[in-house]
Amino acid sequence: MTGYATSLDHIFAELERVDLLIHLAVERARCLDLRDEEFHGFYIPEEEIDALLASPIGLPEWATEPLPLLEEDVNDALAQLRTGIAQRTQESRRRGVSLRLDSLCRLYQLSPIEIDILLLCLAPEFDLRYERLYGYLHDDITRKRPSVDLALNLLSPTIAAKVMGRRHFGASAPLFRHTLLRLADDPTQPQAPLLRRFLVVEPRIVDYLLDDDEIDPRLAPYASLHESAQAEAPIDEDAQQRLRKLSQHSLAQAKALVLSLQGTYGVGRQATARSLATALGMKLLVVDGETLLDAQDLPFDLVLRLLAREARLQNALIYWDSFGPLLADERRAWRDLLLGELTTLPQPTFLAADRAWAPTAELAVPFIAVPFVRPDYPQRVHLWTQILGANDANDANLAELAGRFRFSAGQIRDAAATAHNLAHWRDPDTPQVTMDDLRRGCRLQSNPKLAELAAKIEPHYTWDDIVLPADRMAQLREIVHHVTYRGLVYDTWGFDGKLAMGKGLNVLFAGPSGTGKTMAADIMAGELGLDLYKIDLASVVSKYIGETEKNLARIFAEAETSNAILFFDEADALFGKRSEVRDSHDRYANIEISYLLQRMEAYDGMTILATNLQKNLDEAFVRRMHFTVEFPFPGEANRRRIWAQIWPDATPRSPVLDLDFMAQRFEVTGGAIRNIALSAAFLAADDGDAVQMRHLLHATQREYQKMGKVVVDGEFDAYIHEVHHARPTV
Repeated sequence: MTGYATSLDHIFAELERVDLLIHLAVERARCLDLRDEEFHGFYIPEEEIDALLASPIGLPEWATEPLPLLEEDVNDALAQLRTGIAQRTQESRRRGVSLRLDSLCRLYQLSPIEIDILLLCLAPEFDLRYERLYGYLHDDITRKRPSVDLALNLLSPTIAAKVMGRRHFGASAPLFRHTLLRLADDPTQPQAPLLRRFLVVEPRIVDYLLDDDEIDPRLAPYASLHESAQAEAPIDEDAQQRLRKLSQHSLAQAKALVLSLQGTYGVGRQATARSLATALGMKLLVVDGETLLDAQDLPFDLVLRLLAREARLQNALIYWDSFGPLLADERRAWRDLLLGELTTLPQPTFLAADRAWAPTAELAVPFIAVPFVRPDYPQRVHLWTQILGANDANDANLAELAGRFRFSAGQIRDAAATAHNLAHWRDPDTPQVTMDDLRRGCRLQSNPKLAELAAKIEPHYTWDDIVLPADRMAQLREIVHHVTYRGLVYDTWGFDGKLAMGKGLNVLFAGPSGTGKTMAADIMAGELGLDLYKIDLASVVSKYIGETEKNLARIFAEAETSNAILFFDEADALFGKRSEVRDSHDRYANIEISYLLQRMEAYDGMTILATNLQKNLDEAFVRRMHFTVEFPFPGEANRRRIWAQIWPDATPRSPVLDLDFMAQRFEVTGGAIRNIALSAAFLAADDGDAVQMRHLLHATQREYQKMGKVVVDGEFDAYIHEVHHARPTV
């Protein structure tokens, strides 16, 4: 006995068997046709009524009409076909020929009657003549697909068998639970009984049987198939071995296993899943969970069934990326649906979450949490060297990149790719990656979601733009050094093991408004090549209990992946002193402060708190600051330096501007000096003249009014009189 040459040959052989069943039914129906063809469809003849009353319950008369000679021949032919198909199928398996129908039946453990039901539905997909045959057997030419009633009539020898056969069409029956078939309503009778409903084979099943492995079009926007390939798993060998053993046991026992891969983007969760799928000889079906949750065109429970079906048809493991959104309380019902569906899969499933979690209720299958951590400083240096390649790595300061940017392997790969693109844009012929390209590439990897929670400040100041006492300038440079060398000190020199909490840097800037706190943060961000985000307190602080903590949690969570500097201006509004508890509002306000303390200690990045009044800050915050920098009100000498530096080179100025006079007479901050200079420039532009003393004094008067300072009539006139006798400024 030879096997089948192709999968299609096997399907045709099975359809030949279905043909015989239909042939027998047609011959019986033909013998009992009592219709008056001229008026058929307009009335029911008396003879037909009598025949209906005389027929046995449940089965049409043609289903029991004895046709001794034909039936005997058909039964013999069916027996021979079944034997031949079974033998040739076995031989095909032995030779390694893939038979899709056989694989489908074994995959879902379909019974013989379920296979026949599937073939009845499949027949019109191969030959439209079956539509007319089904119309004839329905006694209604418009009913071209097999109904539940017709399928049971063809396959059930008795009414008892027909009644028992209804179980094959329930929602939990394999054909429908696994979305191989679906039930369709009769358009002329929307709420028809089960027997009258039509059976339709799913298009994806037809495609599968015809050797088409394209993902179901309904899933294509949300899922992608990854062929097994060798991938370096970033976890240790012991963890890999344990995962492999667990997965192999799951497949061998055909039991579900849920593996929760927990860590931030780029730490290697998907690489580990691909490596494991390769070891098991399977593919990986990656689901974009975040995009899928926003889909409006498909019910979530249907999506889950389609994904489970696709995984089985593709011999793939499901990798649900971005599982985090399902952990929200309002999506618990969806999460339970997903976990419930996963327990029906006879194989492992991966859920990639950005934080640790565990099911709230005990699952019926094993649940294993696998934590993934970011690479440490030496590992980051190694990754930069490996990803950049020998030529680019030699020209880069890898220690600086690894120390400043606490990137995962995926982020390093993305940053390097961006740097190469920047170099190619700059010089398409001979692109050479520079350190500036790498820094820009790293900054572009900052999580864009943080921009939804805070205002991004583009650094544009330098050390030459700020005027502070020498000791304060030294403090600011020490802060920069702290960030630059933290990888060396914490990881290489071993201080990481001595610190229990976060390895971040908390800095307090205290001083009056306009003394340079925001400018200092801007300068340090530019020097370090890090993004600076200014937290909008109005969007953070909420009057509703618990909302402030949620907003802060989102900010710190996004900042962890962005390597950004968080700048809380007017921090005393958020980090103020805890008060004595007199009512529930005081108690929850204190909870918010305690929560902030906890998050700041755990945060690995840099946080800057700026305040005009340090005494208003809670002492617990001040105690946890690594640096406290006082920004004093500028004295006359520093005001003179600010006046000299504030002017752009292109601004036309009078040679008799007396900046000594301005610094001596007007005790204002650097921010006020900047405002005065800008206003004076606009006044001069309106006059069509260079900036004169009259413009400066007029702008100063407006600034005093804005600050609420009392301006005495004639006071500025006296200053102008003194200006005329002053020595011109060089």
